[in-house]
Amino acid sequence: MLKNILAITGKPGLYKLVSRGNNMLIVESLLDGKRMPTYARDKIVALSDVSMFTNADDVALSEVLTNAGKKENLKPVALDVKKASNAELQAWFDQVLPDWDRDRVYPSDIRKLIQWYNILISAGITDFTVKDEEEEAK
Repeated sequence: MLKNILAITGKPGLYKLVSRGNNMLIVESLLDGKRMPTYARDKIVALSDVSMFTNADDVALSEVLTNAGKKENLKPVALDVKKASNAELQAWFDQVLPDWDRDRVYPSDIRKLIQWYNILISAGITDFTVKDEEEEAK
């Protein structure tokens, strides 16, 4: 499911890929459902391509979101990311990904992760696995 969920630099929230056009993508906001085109000049990243730093290997965002879903019982995170201290954010993330790299993962990254998780849960997306196109066709 995360292959079709996109983050666009400079635009709030997450977007679902609706269609591909000539030199553009048509995306739908998970926040308000509005559709809009995005062009090659926009930096677009699929959530399936994002990973988090750990002390060993990088961990795919899908695994981190799955861990967060288990911790929060697939409900939005109660922690207010705008008011939470760095220590509170790090304590929450310790429970989600105990082996995270404290030198390369910043509090702003944890805030973004929580915001993305809350958006996905609010949109009814609870399957955080990354499936190949062949598997999705089945």
